[in-house]
Amino acid sequence: MSASAAHESAGRDPVLFQEIQGRDGRRIGVATLNSPQTLNGLSLPMCRLLDERLQAWAADDSLVAVVLNGAGGKAFCAGGDLHALYRSMLDSPADDPWANAAARAFFETEYRLDYRIHCYPKPVLCWASGIVMGGGVGLMLGASHRIVTGTTRFAMPEVTIGLFPDVAGTWMLSRLPRGIGTFLAFTGAQLGAGDCLHYGLADRVCDAEGLEALLAALAAVDWAADPGSHAVQVDAVLDACQTPAPEPGPLQRHAGSIRQACNRTGFLEIGAAIAAWKNHPDPWLARAAATFLSGSPGSARLSHTLLARARHRSLAETFRTEFTASLHCCAEPDFREGIRALLIDKDKTPHWNPATLEQATAEWAQRFLAPLEPAGQPHPLADLGA
Repeated sequence: MSASAAHESAGRDPVLFQEIQGRDGRRIGVATLNSPQTLNGLSLPMCRLLDERLQAWAADDSLVAVVLNGAGGKAFCAGGDLHALYRSMLDSPADDPWANAAARAFFETEYRLDYRIHCYPKPVLCWASGIVMGGGVGLMLGASHRIVTGTTRFAMPEVTIGLFPDVAGTWMLSRLPRGIGTFLAFTGAQLGAGDCLHYGLADRVCDAEGLEALLAALAAVDWAADPGSHAVQVDAVLDACQTPAPEPGPLQRHAGSIRQACNRTGFLEIGAAIAAWKNHPDPWLARAAATFLSGSPGSARLSHTLLARARHRSLAETFRTEFTASLHCCAEPDFREGIRALLIDKDKTPHWNPATLEQATAEWAQRFLAPLEPAGQPHPLADLGA
């Protein structure tokens, strides 16, 4: 297995690109997020590099498939670059969300990248081993072949930082069985391979040490034998590499109780039902309740609002809505306060505003849907889905 020197990065590049030589001149592109010290947190430069290379690989007829993975062994991608977003919030006026040019650039580039993966014309395999959260979920969701392992820890924990499940998270969660998506958005509960597979958030389970073997198997495929069915050929490789289905996870085990508690229209009723689990004998459910109770009430309300909206919207429409809501979050106090408490001062004592679920009303959440682009200017993501 050899790599093309012209397409291989080295050293401290934020994304490493490699092209693995296969049979008959066909190649497999490998993109490795290369910031293990931040658990491969997704920065604006990383998004730009990935998007540019994916466009080039899509136009290259001799490149048959793409593999996404993360360096370091601990995480595929633990989220976005919150430190950079925090700096951008400090440098921008709180009364003008549109004025935060850095946040606009980050969310537009990230969401375009995620959308490109959803619509990619070639197989994209996402090796989602280790921590997969926030921005990492955005990269994973659109891949044609989403691979989890025994070390996968999948979550959308934005309620802990005053945001909401973006990167099409509201679109994804709204399409899970009723009540399940709401629970995950409100609690940031972590899922392993079994739950991801059961709920359609992943397609295959492989051994956590199996990436090199998978790449070797892809290189050995006779891609020219059936040039119109590369996705089927990838499926055959994964059939041989996958491990037996794991045991049911905690989300499956508690699905009945969760759906009964969270498949309701009343926001406060859902909150009360989740809070009642704070002393539950199952530590997973008790932890979920504790995260909800310490999280941002505004984030929970905004998630509730956006999930209901995304259920009836296309993927492109959802990205546009999330872009607007994310910029509003950058101008509202909770997102900044959540990052401060978690990553800057690390005191883990955020002061949320609104401070209670009762104060986080449906009317309050509507401000996050208000258009931001100047009059006469199209939405920055207006061309998605066109």
